[in-house]
Amino acid sequence: METLYLVIPCYNEEQMLPITAEALMKKMDRLISDGKIASNSKVMFVDDGSKDKTWEIIQKLHTLNPMFTGLKLSRNKGHQNALLAGLMTAKSYADILVSMDADLQDDIDAIDGFLEKRAEGCDIVYGVRSSREKDTAFKRGTAQAYYKLLAKLGVEITYNHADYRLMSRRAVEALSEFKEVNLFLRGLVPMVGFKSDIVTYVRNERQAGESKYPLKKMISFAVEGITSLSVKPIRLITSLGLLVFLVSIILLIYFFVIWCMGKTVAGWTTTVVSVWALGGLQLLAIGIIGEYIGKIYLETKARPNFIIETNLEETN
Repeated sequence: METLYLVIPCYNEEQMLPITAEALMKKMDRLISDGKIASNSKVMFVDDGSKDKTWEIIQKLHTLNPMFTGLKLSRNKGHQNALLAGLMTAKSYADILVSMDADLQDDIDAIDGFLEKRAEGCDIVYGVRSSREKDTAFKRGTAQAYYKLLAKLGVEITYNHADYRLMSRRAVEALSEFKEVNLFLRGLVPMVGFKSDIVTYVRNERQAGESKYPLKKMISFAVEGITSLSVKPIRLITSLGLLVFLVSIILLIYFFVIWCMGKTVAGWTTTVVSVWALGGLQLLAIGIIGEYIGKIYLETKARPNFIIETNLEETN
């Protein structure tokens, strides 16, 4: 039997953690008693620089039950970096790792399906939402449009999949070879390769606390995903520039013909519209190019994605 570690990033989850811990303890005990995972399997909470009592709760859980362990990052580094920290640490202790959120919106019973796919030889199993009926119309529409946009931009991504997945130690070791600072794990993991499959599940409502992904953060995360994994926006700028140039040539010919015919051209409206249109396109192009230059700057700095302050696995 293989040792399983659940890797769960946490940020200000003091209200949710006791509920999550109780549910996961029952789930892990059941999996162990059914002989699906080894008895030394654990739940690893990763405290991403929380400002509340999240870390104190993790320490208490660890003291009461050795099944629970934890990492404390030196400061808040964001969900993706916290998840990466947990995966890179847990791979030293586990044969298989399942990443999930602390809010229990990901159906923990889907882990059984993950293990079945693992038994069939899969190194990566993606948890995929079967529907988005519980989402608001706005969130459902924008999410679906975003996945379609990523696909058109050439990004290999699993539709309706977030960060709920199983990975073997081999897959995580391969992921560790990606040295990117600008992280978008749901786009990087498919690049790892190996045999993979999906397990569908119904997403639950958050039971306590509040969402850590407001609209502003979701937009930022979406932009991160596009610019980290595709250069097509840069190529689109080139195509758009060529198109604007061709249109300007056509207009030049048109105005020359009108002038030769002795007809006057009002000009003012055309000039103003052209200035505003070209000015807007130039600013948009500069913004997109600047986004990529900023990412190149951060990558060349090669700063660490995370710094671990405390690892409870090493304090025993």
